[in-house]
Amino acid sequence: MFSKLFKNYVYGKVGNSRSTLVSYRTAGMNASTDYDDLSEIGYKKNVIVYRCVQLISRAIASVDWILQKPVDSDDAHEILHKHEILDLISRPNSKQYKTTFMEEAISNLLLSGNSYITVVRDSKDIPRELHLLRPDRVRVIPGVSSIPLGYEYSIGEMSRLFDVDQETGHSNLLHIKLFNPLDDWYGMSPVEVALSSINQHNAIAQQNTSFLHNGGRPSGALMYKSSIDPQKRDELKENLRTLYEGGRNAGKILLLEGNFEWREMGLSPKDLDFISGKELAAKEIALAFGVPSILIGCMSSATFANYKEARYNLWEETIIPLLNIIAGEFSNWLQSIFKTEYRLWYDLDSIPALSKRRESEWKKINDAEFLTINEKREELGYSYLADPSSIKPLESPPETDPVESPQTTSQ
Repeated sequence: MFSKLFKNYVYGKVGNSRSTLVSYRTAGMNASTDYDDLSEIGYKKNVIVYRCVQLISRAIASVDWILQKPVDSDDAHEILHKHEILDLISRPNSKQYKTTFMEEAISNLLLSGNSYITVVRDSKDIPRELHLLRPDRVRVIPGVSSIPLGYEYSIGEMSRLFDVDQETGHSNLLHIKLFNPLDDWYGMSPVEVALSSINQHNAIAQQNTSFLHNGGRPSGALMYKSSIDPQKRDELKENLRTLYEGGRNAGKILLLEGNFEWREMGLSPKDLDFISGKELAAKEIALAFGVPSILIGCMSSATFANYKEARYNLWEETIIPLLNIIAGEFSNWLQSIFKTEYRLWYDLDSIPALSKRRESEWKKINDAEFLTINEKREELGYSYLADPSSIKPLESPPETDPVESPQTTSQ
């Protein structure tokens, strides 16, 4: 159930509202690329899309967020562990925690190319909650420049208008979108890019199911070598449909009387090479999402030495670049809402899959002889030391006398 604060917000009891609203829709959003269609064809009916979305969204949802406070020196910052922004991120609203909130936000972004987040304020104009809006319920009101005039959120007959400051672009609604070369206002989903491969993968799965229902036998034609009475032909068709068609009748022997000949009209699964075709379609879908094929079960032509390398590549090539976009957009939006210079970012050290990257970076900095100890500490995020000479390597443990093994005595 939505919180009472959000209900009041939708109904117009909190914040600003307008009585007259007009629905806008750009030419770039057509029926074939609607959120409902992409979600139904891709996420709900295709296991590869489901797996790719789950891999990326849950990985980003597991990342820990930190708040950086700028200090006097260039690019230097102090990490804050307590702040109202971190409290809001850890518990966005009464029904969601950080992980479920971020997983849903990233899933919306991957399925529709757009993700919408709104802030709810209390009577004192203090930000209290964050809520996600379904992409198909939000319409962008185009502006004369690159900044939209506003956003309209509709549920049934209820509507809400979010204004956008035409000078700064700030709004109580955050719109994160993926690049779309043919639309100025809406993003393009990876599902839309891979739609042809998704349809092919779904068609192969349906065809395989049909073959299983029919005992693995393709359909054919019953050829009668001479003319046949129309009434007898209709009776024969009805008998064949009743006795031999469908999964329950698969495997039955066809027994006919008369001058008949059976001729197959389709190709067998081996002729169609369904297995390789389905695997190729799966790889193309994973390619659109940037997921290594080994992580979706395509083990025959894995390009990585092992599963660990594939996970590392997924983070380096797909998740971190996407995380940079989300963190940048999210941080700028929260800075405008809270009117602060504090920067919201993510903690790379909390990601187990990047341990190889951290070890390489630490070794490179530690081996740099041209850097002082404090410069090395600054690169690794540690504080400044007034007396670096006080740092000494750990002493080796004291040597102990070997324990003599007990001597065995003969009876």
